[in-house]
Order: sequence, then structure tokens, then C-alpha cells
Amino acid sequence: MEIPEELLYTEKHLWLRVEGDTATIGVTEYLQEDLEELTSIELPEPGDLLELGSPMATAKSVNTLLDLYAPLTGEVLETNDALADSPEWLHHSPYEDGWLLRIKIAVSAELEDLLESDDYQDFVEGV
Repeated sequence: MEIPEELLYTEKHLWLRVEGDTATIGVTEYLQEDLEELTSIELPEPGDLLELGSPMATAKSVNTLLDLYAPLTGEVLETNDALADSPEWLHHSPYEDGWLLRIKIAVSAELEDLLESDDYQDFVEGV
């Protein structure tokens, strides 16, 4: 399983690529392995405000409905509209083409609660 070192992670199996005050968010390879035959992804709209822990997106598969929660507080800058037509990108390219959305980080202190790649690896091994 791939766990890129340059990313940050949550215990809910989301990854974040932080660049300045912007974070790109996606689902980890660990989580996408549980999402069989993904049929759709519902994402927020640009301009929406997300609060830490609030509903952010919903992934639907043949057998599962999975709610994803915001790992940070911020404003949605962009969503990956290509996922509407190609939700399978979460499986084929979870760290590149399969990103979910980008937000402008409102509370930088929340970054301190995220996991580095080594910590996330230890967490996954303990699950």
C-alpha cells in the first residue's frame, strides 16, 4: 500500500497536500480499497464553508454509502468535477487524479492534529 511521505493524513483515511494556505484533500489507498465498484461522489460547491468534522462529501458504491468529513476548517476553492463522470479514479489514482477538493485553510492550528506518513502507517497497521 502506498503512503506518500509528502502528504498529511487523518485517522478517517483522508490525505492532504498542503501548499501555503491551500489543502488538496483525497481518500487514501487504504480507504479506497474498501469502496468496491464506486458509482458516484457527491462533493460540496466552490465557495461552501466547511467546519472541522462537518460532512464534506459522500461516496456511493454498489454496497456502501460512505460519508467523508472535513479534516480542516476552510472555504472550498475547487472540486474535482471529473469524478462525477469517472469516480473510479479514486481506485486507479487516489493520490493524483482522484483528489476530491481544494480548500483555503482557515485555522492553521488544525494542521497540528494531522498525521505524518510514518504515524499514519503505524495507525493503519494497528487497525
